[in-house]
Amino acid sequence: DISQDFSAGTIEFTNNNLDLAINGSGFFQLDDGQGSITYTRAGSFELDKDGFIVSKNGKYLQGYGLDALGNVLPLQNLSVTQKESSPKATETIDLSFNIDSSADAQGLSRTFDKNNPGSYTYSTTVETVDSLGNSNSIRFYVVEQAAYREQYSYTVSIGTYTDPTTDLVRLSGIDFTRNELIVLAGGTVTDAPTTAAIQATLNANLSALEEADPRIDIDSLGWDNTNLLLSFEFKASDTGNGDVAISGSNGASTARTTGFPTEREANEVHTFQLADLESTSVVNPTITIAGVELALAGTFDDTDAMGQALEDLERDIIDKNPDVQSVVFDSTLGTNGSLVVTFKADSGQIDDDVLDVSVTSSSGNVFLDGTDPANPIPAVVQGDNSYLATYRMYGYLNDSVALDIGKAVDPGESGTGTEVGAILVKFDPTTGNLSEVNGSEVFGGNAPPIRISGADPANPNDDILDSDIDSLPGIQLDITGSSQFASESIVKAASQDGYPKGDLIGVTFAETGEMVASFSNGQRQNLGLVAIASFENQAGLRSAGSTEWIATLNSGAAILNPPGTGLNGTLRSAALESSNVDLSAELVKLIEAQRNFQANSKTLETQNTVTQAILQI
Repeated sequence: DISQDFSAGTIEFTNNNLDLAINGSGFFQLDDGQGSITYTRAGSFELDKDGFIVSKNGKYLQGYGLDALGNVLPLQNLSVTQKESSPKATETIDLSFNIDSSADAQGLSRTFDKNNPGSYTYSTTVETVDSLGNSNSIRFYVVEQAAYREQYSYTVSIGTYTDPTTDLVRLSGIDFTRNELIVLAGGTVTDAPTTAAIQATLNANLSALEEADPRIDIDSLGWDNTNLLLSFEFKASDTGNGDVAISGSNGASTARTTGFPTEREANEVHTFQLADLESTSVVNPTITIAGVELALAGTFDDTDAMGQALEDLERDIIDKNPDVQSVVFDSTLGTNGSLVVTFKADSGQIDDDVLDVSVTSSSGNVFLDGTDPANPIPAVVQGDNSYLATYRMYGYLNDSVALDIGKAVDPGESGTGTEVGAILVKFDPTTGNLSEVNGSEVFGGNAPPIRISGADPANPNDDILDSDIDSLPGIQLDITGSSQFASESIVKAASQDGYPKGDLIGVTFAETGEMVASFSNGQRQNLGLVAIASFENQAGLRSAGSTEWIATLNSGAAILNPPGTGLNGTLRSAALESSNVDLSAELVKLIEAQRNFQANSKTLETQNTVTQAILQI
């Protein structure tokens, strides 16, 4: 009997991705389209005009289709039906950057203007794709908050004073009655209810205001009942952070007294007023400021001389108190001049007695405090270092259209949600790591997402349908990994998930049989899965010519599975299996047979010659 040898042959690589070889056992299944099924290990395939993968004699390679979710479909003719890749609009952006902590925010222009590089600290651009596949960009601008506070002052119409318990000022959505504002300013209310009762209501409203609008420093609220003037300050961290919603009774008008908010430096300032030394002279004073002692002999009745002597202590005071920025005598401040001690802005709030000022003298008082000459009490302008490592972040579509990147609607304004404007990004001043994004803290190093709306010109109302993300309009921006270190401002990483339309540029096959289409936009898509046939008795297959076989009763029916499963071999793309016949070995055997034949022929020839010689004798 003659048996068939189905052992694997040597695999040789080619330049055609449609050349397939089975590295192990199994057969490709072919269908001629007329019901005839054959099996082969010769994997030289090509695409026909309809996109089907066919053998050299035009038979269709069999495999499983795949739907959009990767689910396996029934057996079919494998084909390349996806000739192009549809565009995908950008849904997520991952961006991390470093902002140079040594950059000086004090030199920036107070008003942000994207066309003025002197008004922002750093900017970078991320390319995006809209729903039609058009390329766009989002440019982000980062502005470091400077060491100053915005001061607001409004003249408010609150009605006709018919009822001081109902005449209202509405600030950031919180209502204050005129009586409450009077109590706020330290006044006394004679109308019912009592001042104590009004104070309780005022405290509740102040707490509500602090929660509703954390930008406002409630300790800075002031009220001038004569001129109906309400004043307050924004914290230094919120400078330039939106507008203020304020109105009078029944929506009566308000007017900002200066058109724009004024500003003051965020440094804490302690001011000590000098006494009238002409009427109350000081004899042999010893003055101690922050551990620096000044002992003067004689009688002093000249405030300018005393002020200059105090100012001369500046260098020694700063040396012992590094938080102090300057010590200056101002002869125009107060009745008799004042000693003004200014602290560095980044020191924040300073205790009132931090300078440990004391005065000893045989008579009089160098400072005017009205109570204890030995312990003068300074007038204090509170410091604020909340601006440290805080930045305003803006976004612009194609560097022209301002975007809504998640800024909450200003407190007290109608509507909810977000609006166009800047958000705040904060870093830890001690480590330089990201600590807060748009009011939400960073936990575990993962930054809260920033939602960008209106960044798809082709579909401004596009929704993100990712099951892991709330279905909200826009793009999700993740700035995890951003930092504020003392090094050059750079982009550390930037990526986005959108891509334009792409055309088919090739097809390859994975070892596990997936047919992968590659497109010019860099995308890859699984189009199908090659089927590999195995048999209980492959020796029972019957040859059909052209290196093809058909199943018989002896072989059993074909068992179809993907490559690499069960006993099936894996798939090699751009490779062909050579014959399992070793031609070198067969040629050697042929040479040996020929040599043996020739040797036998010589033996017979010699025997014949001997026989003839004998006969001739």
